[in-house]
Amino acid sequence: MPYVMRNADGDICGLFEQPQEGFAEELLAADDAAVIDFLNKPLPVAAVSARQFKLQLLAAGLLDSVDAWVAQQPRDVQIAYEYSGIFVRNSPMMETGFSAMGFTPQQIDGFFVAAAQL
Repeated sequence: MPYVMRNADGDICGLFEQPQEGFAEELLAADDAAVIDFLNKPLPVAAVSARQFKLQLLAAGLLDSVDAWVAQQPRDVQIAYEYSGIFVRNSPMMETGFSAMGFTPQQIDGFFVAAAQL
């Protein structure tokens, strides 16, 4: 039976064989649905190729909106968007762009997971 650590939203964020000092845990059965869901959750994707990123923008119907947004940004952002070989999930420019498009952190993760499959 694993010890379960949850985040502020109540989602499982870690499984441990022993209690972890300084954290509130609960003990759940290994076959508990929440434990199984946590173990089957796709790992976060830290970066994707430019091809994957832009094809996912196209698939999501966002390519034209993002192109228009980038065209109004400072020159360094335009150059990075046009010439980067990879797009890194947690880069400041990426965070700014996704925020401007109204994405939540969970939606950004989902976008990168989908893009990584292309």
